Amino acid sequence: MSGASVLVVDDEPQIQRVLRPSLTASGYEVIEAATGREALAAISAKAPDLIILDLGLPDMDGKEVLRKLRLITRTPVIVLSARDRESEKIAALDLGADDYVEKPFAMGELLARMRTALRHSQDTATAESECVVANGLVVNLYKRSVAKNGAPVKLTPKEFELLAFLARHAGRPLTHREILKAVWGPAHQDDSQYLRVFIGQLRAKIEENPATPTIIVTEPGVGYRFIEFE
Repeated sequence: MSGASVLVVDDEPQIQRVLRPSLTASGYEVIEAATGREALAAISAKAPDLIILDLGLPDMDGKEVLRKLRLITRTPVIVLSARDRESEKIAALDLGADDYVEKPFAMGELLARMRTALRHSQDTATAESECVVANGLVVNLYKRSVAKNGAPVKLTPKEFELLAFLARHAGRPLTHREILKAVWGPAHQDDSQYLRVFIGQLRAKIEENPATPTIIVTEPGVGYRFIEFE
């Protein structure tokens, strides 16, 4: 989204030197912060449209910054970090991050993730009245209907609820716990095998080839991502 303001929270000068010109050339206004405290102050003072957050900050852990900022804003957050452990990704996503990009990263991929996060942030208010389209699949969230290549797809109420939750967050990696808590409730947030069964049932009904899914893809060790096609 050209013209959007982006807060880059990272204490590595080389990362700032790479990101500022690239983001500026892509039409973004860049705000910089090198510490968690600077980041929280910038969020309150300047209300950026998107936040790129490093987890390894000098004054506090990036996950703590994420926890604190989620108390005051729903601004989309893309975590950018050299920490490649699955537990770190899951923790950041469970705390409210919208996506996770590992260092070293390709600038093109980061820009694509940013566009997705900004688009869905912009569409949140009207999401219930929209259709989500993915590779021949049309999910009508308002009418609670699903069609594949023009033909109706019959889903159970719980299958639709699961698909609708994934579709509402299209493009964003969702953790097993996040999905289970939203669709089945807190008592089932650790029932990962239960979720895998339902994902398998959904894939059998909506994917061209359930063995190589292109709509509901697996985020290894993390959860699932619904891939939206414009």
